[in-house]
Amino acid sequence: MFFQTLDILGTIAFAISGVLIAMNKRMDPFGVIIIAFVTAVGGGTLRDVMVGIEPVSWMRNMIYVYVIFASTVFAVVFRNQLKHLRRSLFLFDTIGIGLYTVVGIETGLTAELHPIICMFLGTMTACFGGVIRDILCNEIPVIFRKEIYATACILGGLTYFLLREFLESQNSLFVIAGLVVIVVRLLAVKFKISLPSLYKNED
Repeated sequence: MFFQTLDILGTIAFAISGVLIAMNKRMDPFGVIIIAFVTAVGGGTLRDVMVGIEPVSWMRNMIYVYVIFASTVFAVVFRNQLKHLRRSLFLFDTIGIGLYTVVGIETGLTAELHPIICMFLGTMTACFGGVIRDILCNEIPVIFRKEIYATACILGGLTYFLLREFLESQNSLFVIAGLVVIVVRLLAVKFKISLPSLYKNED
């Protein structure tokens, strides 16, 4: 139940982030719901396909579809309260990657995969919905820039497996690992920490 709650919270966060960027691009209602949908389930769909879950999770449980539609309506109705679109997008996106990282890791563990593969699954689950969203919105995906994004997910995964040997409560593991992702991402942006660029500035 706790695991599904995290999954649903991640779905809400990513759906809202999709709505915000779609409205920022002045898309019509159909475009808004499509962007919300692919942002929320894109990474999870790819994860389920790779581990052989058929049909994928959101097709087997309609609650995810209802949650995405409800989140879309919420974000549209309260768009004035979310007027600082860039800040709101960043916040919901950050919460989403934190929650989806641990969801992806748990899916990998359930499939009895190696911890390293589980971390990759967690990172992919967290990041690839946003990649699809950004591509459809004609933006360079954040994961392909020098910002701390996927790195935060990997650090959260490492935290999960390091603490797994010391904590008996799986729920505590989920919460701590997810918070590590969120805090690392927030601190990286606040203090402008980024990965080194491969290219030198040219005049």
